[in-house]
Amino acid sequence: MKAEVNNHNGMRGATLLEALIALAITGIVTMAIMKLYLTQHENYLVQDNITTIQQNARASIDELTRHIRMAGHGMPASLESVVAANSNPDTITVRYVASGCATRLSEAMPQPSSELKCAGDVSCFFDGQWVYMFDPDFGGGEWFQLTEVQTGSLHLQHNTMVLSRAYGANSVVLDMNEVKFFVDQTTDPDHPDLMIQHGNQSPQVYAENIADLQFTYRLSNGVVVMTPLLSKHIREVIISVTARSDQPNQDNAQDPYRTRTYTSSVNLRNVGV
Repeated sequence: MKAEVNNHNGMRGATLLEALIALAITGIVTMAIMKLYLTQHENYLVQDNITTIQQNARASIDELTRHIRMAGHGMPASLESVVAANSNPDTITVRYVASGCATRLSEAMPQPSSELKCAGDVSCFFDGQWVYMFDPDFGGGEWFQLTEVQTGSLHLQHNTMVLSRAYGANSVVLDMNEVKFFVDQTTDPDHPDLMIQHGNQSPQVYAENIADLQFTYRLSNGVVVMTPLLSKHIREVIISVTARSDQPNQDNAQDPYRTRTYTSSVNLRNVGV
């Protein structure tokens, strides 16, 4: 019995001080792990945000390039293919005929509501199509919708829409693409968007959080301008797109948004040739 008591004399429990030390060490290790996790998570969010910024900017550049490269294709020489506005952010309107579908009036319209008597094949048009009427002699034009295409008689009807005026002979009817790009900073000032508008349709958001859009134009004489007077003189369009983060960076009050700016240039192949 005495020997058994002696064996227990060499054993003791943890003191309160030791428990507190162990608890403190555990807390320090836990805090270090949490700090590392939060730092990595914040870095992940930053990189994800930058990736989104890059994707929005590059997608915008690609879409702008695709349409600008087509500017002037199949267009009458007297109709401007590129309309520039130095509005800061800038605006650009590009026009081209992708389908090659076009015809001319064989005689003048007696009234703005009169049917269109055409001089050439109209089989490429279809009922319900939106087309553009343009007068090469006096300038000006407008969008309207075809209600019936009479292939045999070469007539185009627009019964539901009265034109703004009666167009003369040789006025052109085009299956034209008119694409306008601009930055909307008024609908939601905290989230400016790149807008795209096709013809007379309502503008649609193409890319979110596009803070700035700038264009410069290199003319046939080598001069670079902000707003060219005539599109036939343009040889190159230089594009600059600035995208920004969706949410502000709270750590930088002076420059709260992360931004990336991308530039590209497009040579015009169908203008001034």
